[in-house]
Amino acid sequence: MAKYQIFPVTPFEQNCTIFWNEATMHGGIVDPGGDIARIESFLSEKGITLDKILVTHGHLDHAGAVAALARAHGIPIIGPHIDDKFWIDGMPEQAKQYGFDAAEAFDADEWLTHGKTVEVAGISFDVLHCPGHTPGHVVFFQAEDRIAMVGDVLFKGSVGRTDFPKGDYQQLVNSITQNLWPLGEDVTFIPGHGPTSTFGYERKTNPFVSDMVVG
Repeated sequence: MAKYQIFPVTPFEQNCTIFWNEATMHGGIVDPGGDIARIESFLSEKGITLDKILVTHGHLDHAGAVAALARAHGIPIIGPHIDDKFWIDGMPEQAKQYGFDAAEAFDADEWLTHGKTVEVAGISFDVLHCPGHTPGHVVFFQAEDRIAMVGDVLFKGSVGRTDFPKGDYQQLVNSITQNLWPLGEDVTFIPGHGPTSTFGYERKTNPFVSDMVVG
C-alpha cells in the first residue's frame, strides 16, 4: 500500500500530492504547481526519492513548478494528454498575469492517452483521459488502494470549470459519468482543490453529476 501526503500549493490552494512506496522510500509527485521549498522540505524530512512527476493538466496552478522540479531531481515528466500542450506553452505568460512565481513551459517525456498504465516506484496507475475542464486532462487511478487523483475534473459537491478555452461542459459530465463512476463507489478521490470525497458520495449528492441529476 502506498502512502500519500496532500499539499495545498500556490495562491489557488491547489492539491499537490506526494506518494511513495514505504518499502523503498521511492515515489512520485502529482501536480507540483508551486511552493517548491515546501515540497523539498517534506521530501528531505521523510527521506523520499522522487522518480517521476505526474501531471493531470496544463493549468498554471497544477504545472507551474513541474519543469524546475524535474530538472532539480533529474526525473521524467509524465502527462498530461498532448491536447493540453497549448496550456503548458502559455504558462510563462499566465504566471505574469496572475502574479505567480515564474513558470517554465515544458515538453512531457511521455504524453498520456486513455488506457495507459503508469508505474512509479512499484505503484501502478491507470490513466483515464477525462476532457471537459481542459481538452488534455487525465486522471490517475490506483486500483489497489482505491484512490483516484482527479485534478480539476471533479470536486466534493462540484465539478471543474468549463469556461476556459476548449472547455466543454457536456464533455466534462461524460468524462465523470462514463470514465470515473465505473471505477466504483468506494473509490476515494483527491481533487485539485478542497477536501477528498468518494465517487459514491458524489453520485448521491453532487448537484452537477449525481445520479438524480444525470439520470
